[in-house]
Amino acid sequence: MTAADTVIHAPGASARGNFRRAAGIALGPLAGLAVWFSPIAPDPVISHALAITVFMVAWWIFEPVEHGITGLIGCYLFWALGVVKFETAFSGFADNSPWFLFGAVLMGEAAAKSGIAARIGRIGMSVAGASYGGLLLAVIMLVLLLNFVVPSGMAQLAILAPMVMGIVNAFGVEKGSRIGRGLFVILTYSCGLFNKMILAGGATVLARGLVERITGQAIPWSTYFIAYLPAILVTVAASWLVVIWLYPPERRRIPEGGAAGKLAARKPWTAAEKKTALVLVVAIILWATDFAHHIDPAVVALGAGLVLVLPGIGVLTVKDVRGVNFLLTVFLGTALSMGTVLIQTGALNVLTGAMVSWMTPWLGGTLWGPSVLYWAGFFYHFLLGSELSMLSTSLPVMIGFSHAHALNPMAIAMVLAFASGGKLFVYQSSVLVQGLSYGYFDSRDMFKVGLALSVIEGVVLFVLVPLYWPIVGISWTAPH
Repeated sequence: MTAADTVIHAPGASARGNFRRAAGIALGPLAGLAVWFSPIAPDPVISHALAITVFMVAWWIFEPVEHGITGLIGCYLFWALGVVKFETAFSGFADNSPWFLFGAVLMGEAAAKSGIAARIGRIGMSVAGASYGGLLLAVIMLVLLLNFVVPSGMAQLAILAPMVMGIVNAFGVEKGSRIGRGLFVILTYSCGLFNKMILAGGATVLARGLVERITGQAIPWSTYFIAYLPAILVTVAASWLVVIWLYPPERRRIPEGGAAGKLAARKPWTAAEKKTALVLVVAIILWATDFAHHIDPAVVALGAGLVLVLPGIGVLTVKDVRGVNFLLTVFLGTALSMGTVLIQTGALNVLTGAMVSWMTPWLGGTLWGPSVLYWAGFFYHFLLGSELSMLSTSLPVMIGFSHAHALNPMAIAMVLAFASGGKLFVYQSSVLVQGLSYGYFDSRDMFKVGLALSVIEGVVLFVLVPLYWPIVGISWTAPH
């Protein structure tokens, strides 16, 4: 029995899990039916779209069945009940994110099978040392640094996952151990967090673009970076402390003998390692230089994954590919489909209108306004499986609101983009689904870490905007 088995199948945990699943089985359909027949909007299509969405989100949260199955049921209902046409109900599969995920998973499988993951882990340990605390900090810092050269969170995760797999292997513990869960969950979460504090990821670039297109006001890279520099420093420390607190390691240092000793021993490169390393290096170079060639990161990931399956060139067999959890790719496609359905039916307009109406009395004050917007964006993100969908549907509304109420649209956009980094559930981001696919943590781990860091980020923002931003020239109200 592994450490993961001990955690998952302990009697108390099993009883809680059974109750949670039973509650979810009942709550999802009941909540959906209640919304279906409610007078939320004059157009019944909007009510029906929201009803199926409520059902999907409830089952994703309580997990009575696997995430991918829930997503397929929801997309099927969108189509079968006439809410939208088939091509809209399953539109997420035409998005590049699910295929980026599939390619990244194949890359991870090849890294583990070839042995290059263990070798990369050894290289990381030679720099960071053999202590759990030092390696944990190194992982967090590497994610931060990669944001300056690789703007995609999924690409960052694909690059660093083999190293972390090697580190876990060096400790001689199982995937479900506290060491494995802690390292992988913070790697995954931080790949979708630091790029909200730097103009590097898709969410912040979209926010900047919308502000400039609607208002003509540009957000300089340096201004954005300086504005969130204190938050970056706090986030590095907070991420380290949260993982140490939630996942105290079984071993504080990598043991000198046993499996770790074999890992540490210098061995010649095998043919499989060389081929896998070549593919990974080419992928990293293409990701880091996309400003020059503009090749989509998803094209690189899927291409690399497929190369690693080619006979005579790759290291994966058909059996290896069949062993991949395809339902995670399906899950991501259905989560994106749900967002598209909400947009095309107009259901999202109803939600954003309701959000703005209750926020209006609170947003004007410099002290409370930023925090209210942060938490409103945080909860609004529950409805969408994409940060880009969350921002593209809410930010134009909030920019218009800022004009009508004498607020600074740049500050509004920066806070809402920052809010898109806080997440509790894996369906909220393709990066989280990708991290889950490696099998080192589960949705409960993501919830705990996400809740702790989202609260910390909310506290940081509460202090940052009214006290620090005016010093660097960013006001909450419209500049005169």
